[in-house]
Amino acid sequence: MMNSSPKKIQVRHLLIPLLLMLFTASCKENEAYKSLLEEHYFLVDANGALTDVIVHDIFSPPVASRIYAYPSIAAYEVAALADPEQYTSLMGQLNDSKPLAITIENEEKINFHLSALAAYCKVATNMIFSEQDMVAYKEAAYEKILMAGMPKADFDASVHLGEVVADEIMAYASRDNYHQSRSFEKYTINNDPGSWKPTPPAYIEGIEPHWNKIRTFFLDSADQFIPPPPPPFDTIPESRFFLDAKAVMDAGNQMNENQEEIAYFWDCNPYKMNVKGHVMYAEKKITPGGHWMGISGIASKAGNLDWKQTAEAMAVTSIYLFDAFISCWDEKYRSVLIRPETYINQYMDQDWLPLLQTPPFPEYTSGHSVISTAASIALTRLLGEPFHFMDSTEVKYGLGIREFDSFREAAEEAAISRFYGGIHYLPAIDHGVDQGKAIAKQINEKISTRKEITTNTALKD
Repeated sequence: MMNSSPKKIQVRHLLIPLLLMLFTASCKENEAYKSLLEEHYFLVDANGALTDVIVHDIFSPPVASRIYAYPSIAAYEVAALADPEQYTSLMGQLNDSKPLAITIENEEKINFHLSALAAYCKVATNMIFSEQDMVAYKEAAYEKILMAGMPKADFDASVHLGEVVADEIMAYASRDNYHQSRSFEKYTINNDPGSWKPTPPAYIEGIEPHWNKIRTFFLDSADQFIPPPPPPFDTIPESRFFLDAKAVMDAGNQMNENQEEIAYFWDCNPYKMNVKGHVMYAEKKITPGGHWMGISGIASKAGNLDWKQTAEAMAVTSIYLFDAFISCWDEKYRSVLIRPETYINQYMDQDWLPLLQTPPFPEYTSGHSVISTAASIALTRLLGEPFHFMDSTEVKYGLGIREFDSFREAAEEAAISRFYGGIHYLPAIDHGVDQGKAIAKQINEKISTRKEITTNTALKD
């Protein structure tokens, strides 16, 4: 009996530090979710998941810009709620918008990064066809956060706030005339020889001829920045139009390896059709706006931005893209200009083919030129230049990586890529760049996200 007591005491002494170690380890495990949410780029991943759905569902470039914009705005609005001293809400600034009417309860339980993710995912899911794919991403992200130890009550409160914000952004989105435009009449082909006609191989009808009816975010109207008209249509060999078309044909016939690589890298044509024998099938690709949203995510990581700055970069980029698409499409269906492929086949060489497949809408102005210029100015406004980044956006779609020292440099390459690809005459590119600059200048002068960000006067040139 006397010999057993010391052993019992020894066991008790060993149990106490063991329990303390287990308790400490448990506390550390429960805190792991905070580091996960601080360090992980959940919003960038969500944008990538949304891009995959947009590619799968084959949304047009203008519609895709809308699908990117509202979820990004929702996530940013959570950032503004999280840090109102630093970030300014966009609601009340955007056309036809009102300040959010949200009261935050139990703020001590809320992780705003998770709220931003919840807001993004709910709005994104509401705007796509393949909802299950976005839900699968959301559930996987949520599981990762919960497994890292986030208390269920905090998790629920954070998700609830995000979904409340999402509801207000979706209500705002519902008034932008998009749903009404789904019933507008289709584009009617004009028999005028200089007007756009559907192009091979699929001869798809004109995409989104009424996109100028969609409500803008910061432009006064879709036609606020009408570019100079394109050179007048002509078939005389000495005419400006003929020479512009010949330049496209000659460039295609004399393409070097670097120019070809640039053209393919920026192709971003979600309507590309392949024909093998009697079989035609689609090759799904990212949209031009999706490419620039991908760049915004890459830049967020390269610049070591926190989640609020990342939300800002994504929202601002998407807003410039959205208004740029509206302005560009307004001009496309005003001038309704014939594509180089159609003109060259009719008046120069009936067997000539562009390097890239011609997308299904009129030629003037170049969408890549307008939207890339606007997006590059948006990102430069936030992150400055030079800003070195590796553009790996297209890797998962079978293309390589290209390296840039500024967003402006990337935009210039995106613009000229359409000439290399045989998609655009040079005036559409040059005037498209100017149109993108005018759009960006207008938004620069109106938008406010952070007090310390001021418009770079160099970007007004």
